Amino acid sequence: MRFPPLPSRRPPFPVGPGERLLAWAVVRQPGDGPPLVGGTRDALYLPGRIPWEQVASADWDHEESVLRVVEVARFGEPTPLHVLRLDDADRLLQLVRERVTASIAVQRHVAVSGRRSVRILARRAPSGHGDLAWFVEYDDGLDPTDPQVDAVVQEALAAARADVQV
Repeated sequence: MRFPPLPSRRPPFPVGPGERLLAWAVVRQPGDGPPLVGGTRDALYLPGRIPWEQVASADWDHEESVLRVVEVARFGEPTPLHVLRLDDADRLLQLVRERVTASIAVQRHVAVSGRRSVRILARRAPSGHGDLAWFVEYDDGLDPTDPQVDAVVQEALAAARADVQV
């Protein structure tokens, strides 16, 4: 497998203190952003820095060589989406999968109504530093403001927190 060289010894964008690029890929049509997308132990750089625990999903379209990264957003707010056409992305894709998976401390699927459910997630920086951040993903058709839905979610959150002693 070919690993694209960095254009210089320094990354084409600033990384956090103590961080170093572990994997990167060349952006086919860089536009105004940097010519590379990279990942460190703590974050994905797209342009901009997204901590791994803030990556809701990352999907790779092999035929189109397109990486789609969705950031975590608060309910009702627009979900940031990044779409990048990449070359030589194998190592970066491995890093993305490993780091996002490492950020998940708790994941529960909880039935709410019929076939509709919520997913309870607790995520932490893969480095293990910092508190757990708790998230609830709702199936389409569930209203988080519905008292019955909220009661199920609160009970599931309390049980999950008790299991990890938070």
